[in-house]
Amino acid sequence: MLQELREKHPRFIYESFEAKEQNDKLQVRFQFLLEPNVVFSPEVILPPNQSLNKKGLDNFVFHLGLIEMISYWKATCSPEVLVNAGQLTNQQIAWWHDLFINGLGEFFYRNKIDPTISGFLHITSNLTKKSYQPLQKPIPSSGDLILFSGGKDSTVALEILKDFPHRKKCLVLNPTRSSLRGIKIAEYQKPFIVKRVIDKNLLKLNQAGYLNGHTPFSAYLAFLGIFMGVLHNYENVIASNDQGADEENIIFHGMKINHQYSRSFQFEKLFREYCTKYLTKQIKYFSFLRPLYELQVSHLFANYPEHHLSFRSCNVGQKEDSWCGACAKCAFVYASLFPYLSFERMIEIFGKDYYQEPSIEPFIRQLVGLGQYKPFECVGLVEESILAIGLAIQKYRSAEKKVPPLLLSLEKELKIDQPEIIHILKERIENGWNQKNFLPPEYTKLLKKASSRIQKK
Repeated sequence: MLQELREKHPRFIYESFEAKEQNDKLQVRFQFLLEPNVVFSPEVILPPNQSLNKKGLDNFVFHLGLIEMISYWKATCSPEVLVNAGQLTNQQIAWWHDLFINGLGEFFYRNKIDPTISGFLHITSNLTKKSYQPLQKPIPSSGDLILFSGGKDSTVALEILKDFPHRKKCLVLNPTRSSLRGIKIAEYQKPFIVKRVIDKNLLKLNQAGYLNGHTPFSAYLAFLGIFMGVLHNYENVIASNDQGADEENIIFHGMKINHQYSRSFQFEKLFREYCTKYLTKQIKYFSFLRPLYELQVSHLFANYPEHHLSFRSCNVGQKEDSWCGACAKCAFVYASLFPYLSFERMIEIFGKDYYQEPSIEPFIRQLVGLGQYKPFECVGLVEESILAIGLAIQKYRSAEKKVPPLLLSLEKELKIDQPEIIHILKERIENGWNQKNFLPPEYTKLLKKASSRIQKK
């Protein structure tokens, strides 16, 4: 199938882009050509700002098209990508090649594609076209633009950052009901809402059996965040990725396949370097929760009861604004919150005790490293899940409740039946602080202050 598609569609071309204001909105449209004759014209609709002229916009729109094209190229994995909309340096081409390969790692694994073969992907640009320059003219900027999704991690970031008195705004892309609720509960002003429209031709190709799968969505948000930050004069663009994003799911053809690659410290580092060199030096992109483990974030979230019934992290139940109770994301969120909330509160949030549900068992086993691979979801480290299981068992026993058979089985298989094992893990993880982060000093101080409150409990 792959070879047939690559022969049928030998080249993918990023032809052009345009940005125009219409009905008080900034409408951005890209033109992609999948040779010989498939045309894509995806759109992004953003809140405009009159202070930035068209010349200043072009480089950011151009780059939004570069990250957008990954979602369309993957339908055929054409051996050649031609960027006709602008000129790229050799260093830029190398950067984008790295993102294509690592950002689509899960896609390659699930579709049984070896991206390491010679000649798999060749990226070029039209050297006769314009070379877009980074933003040179300083513009007054201040405050934080916070990328918000409606999950527990970004909710924790939102709540802690409230302690800063300076200018703040949320950015949401194609918002869910939970994301809009979370912003309202946190008492932030109305967010910037961006609408991304997928071209229907891509959906038709998917229905016809063309390739489909996971893309580096957080990389898209990073480029979108910088664009909106410049457009509306913000100093910082803030994500809510923690250190659990650095762990791979499986090794495939010698590659570390990481579902969360574009949420990882490695991507954050590379993106910041790219942004400074090719986009703007004025805006800083960083992840506020990078120093923490997922379990620490969950412990913090437990202290915001006003959000407990509102937040959603389940991708399966997102459209229905619910928890499906039968996926890896539900399994991890449940496991990570269980040690820090009452039995009654957990039932109130999730509707039932997932540890008693047979449908959740295979996902729990994957989370603790007993499956073929770590689940392809935004979940914590394997050792965090092991600790969560150990703490859950202790919680049942302390409450003199019957420990579910699943947890008893895992206790033996994981060899965590000795209290000191869980104690050592608990001390290391719940008091952890990852030094690999890009937090400015005042944000480090703020997060440490919040973390110290849970460490004392």
